[in-house]
Amino acid sequence: MTKRQTLPERFCKIFLAALSALALTSASPPAATWQGPSPAAQMLAPSGLPSRPVAAGPVEDLYPFYMPMEGLRRPAVRLFVKCDASRAAGREVYDGRDGASLYGRAEGGYEFVYEALDSSGNPCVYPFAPWMPQLVGSLDHTQYILRSSIPGRPAIFRTGDEWASVDLRLFELGRQRIHFEMRDIQLDFRGAKQPKGALHLEVYGGEGPGLFTAVVRRSMIYGGKNAIFLPGGQSMLYVEDTDVAGNISTSPDQEHTTYINGIIVSHLRNSTWRGQRGWSNVASGHQLKDKAYLRIYENVTVANEPNGAPPSAMPLLDASVYGFTWSDNLHIRRQEPAQAVREGLVDLRSENTYAPPESYPWNVLATPQWRMPGDPLSVLDQVYLSVFVNTTVDSYRTEPYVFAVRPQGTYIQPGTTIVEGNDTTTRAQQRAVSLALNTTGDIRQVYAQEGWGFVDPQLPEQGEWVLDREKFIRHALGLIGR
Repeated sequence: MTKRQTLPERFCKIFLAALSALALTSASPPAATWQGPSPAAQMLAPSGLPSRPVAAGPVEDLYPFYMPMEGLRRPAVRLFVKCDASRAAGREVYDGRDGASLYGRAEGGYEFVYEALDSSGNPCVYPFAPWMPQLVGSLDHTQYILRSSIPGRPAIFRTGDEWASVDLRLFELGRQRIHFEMRDIQLDFRGAKQPKGALHLEVYGGEGPGLFTAVVRRSMIYGGKNAIFLPGGQSMLYVEDTDVAGNISTSPDQEHTTYINGIIVSHLRNSTWRGQRGWSNVASGHQLKDKAYLRIYENVTVANEPNGAPPSAMPLLDASVYGFTWSDNLHIRRQEPAQAVREGLVDLRSENTYAPPESYPWNVLATPQWRMPGDPLSVLDQVYLSVFVNTTVDSYRTEPYVFAVRPQGTYIQPGTTIVEGNDTTTRAQQRAVSLALNTTGDIRQVYAQEGWGFVDPQLPEQGEWVLDREKFIRHALGLIGR
């Protein structure tokens, strides 16, 4: 077990600033079928901070600085869903304008507002999944919003329907700018084994400078083959104060609690990932499979808590070595699985790019054009980089290592994004560096014996920018013109 170390004094301001985080709400989500502590207790577990009221504020306070929110149009359609009448009918009953007025199709964006409390003042539990209209016409600068009528008070959707899903379908995005937001919504889709995700943001066909942004706040998501699923593309995802409570998988070796494909940014904050459905004789999937180009994790807990079956034996976080990761206060919790456990907790993999090679600033392959200098810390602005600060590990055993930096390969299979030749390259050919500062818990060592991994490095003055979250983000996105 490693000993907790004190960071150099010159880094303190940076880390204190990075730790300023919103608290999780204290509203209780519905009981569900997974094992372990109640969802309400789990939602408070990552930080233990008290809840606070949700305050309105300027855009720069509500959204990450890199997410362009200017110029978005107010939704053309606003529908208010009543609680008691909807529960009695088993479907949405509206106050005022009716959903039928859309004829299943929506232009100019929409906003669905769900009554948070029933007539007795209790949290409203809707016995169905939210209805989503088809989208038509010009979508540029439109918004699609699902929210509770009371900020901080959840609207709860609970159903055993095997097709239950919040499925936003946007095809041929092109160069359009579109925004989706889900606030104070709890999805308890305990029988939803058919849809790809309980929250499935089915957005395709984007090209720069087109952009799709998705924001999830103060929510709980449970169900689907993946609780959250995003295909690759010109997308940015921001999740905060949310409990991603697990999936319902019929093929547990292939599905995950969350599957984020080759998007631009995944920014996860003050949230928990857990409940990957394991199996008695299969290693199962990952809690968080994240192949975004830029990944930002702030006060995130990832746990292989079981969901009606043994815990998954896979690494809890499956990311890509191609791209950038900035993490502060990542908490990893591993229970003993039924299968032989796979080594490692955070796997920075290299056998698949998950996006076309032109989506990356440098070659994803090992080539003669690159050789790592004698001091890799002097070229942190020229490599694929991951920085993990204040990572803690709570495991049933002493883990052999936490992070694995997998080697780059030499060629891509024609017509695919599969990288081959990873086992034939040398360490000097690799263009990926990982830094870990203040890693503690049930571990023998921090990095596996491969790749460029540095533990508590003494950074040169010109390299200290990597510990500043904003500078790190600007660097990574600037390389691809975002």
